[in-house]
Amino acid sequence: MEEGKSKKALLGEDALVNLSKKSDEEIQQILDELYKEEERLSYRRRILHGKIDILRAELVERLKKRCEAGKSVISGSDIQRLAEILARGFKHTKDVY
Repeated sequence: MEEGKSKKALLGEDALVNLSKKSDEEIQQILDELYKEEERLSYRRRILHGKIDILRAELVERLKKRCEAGKSVISGSDIQRLAEILARGFKHTKDVY
């Protein structure tokens, strides 16, 4: 990395400003850092999606067990939560009409 330029500076908003004034080496450094950052984000995203999949699978299994036991899979609090969500969405759209 060029002396005096931090990784944050290379990835900042001005990384793509004045490209014609940057050397080939500077452009390659920026590109390399962007590739590394994309790889880190992609890895983090895959980890998060894995955790989401595990949690969803657990909830599905619990719902199946409730259903098999003859219990309701939708509770009163679920209906109340849905009503609140729908009412919130309605509040945001009332000015549109």
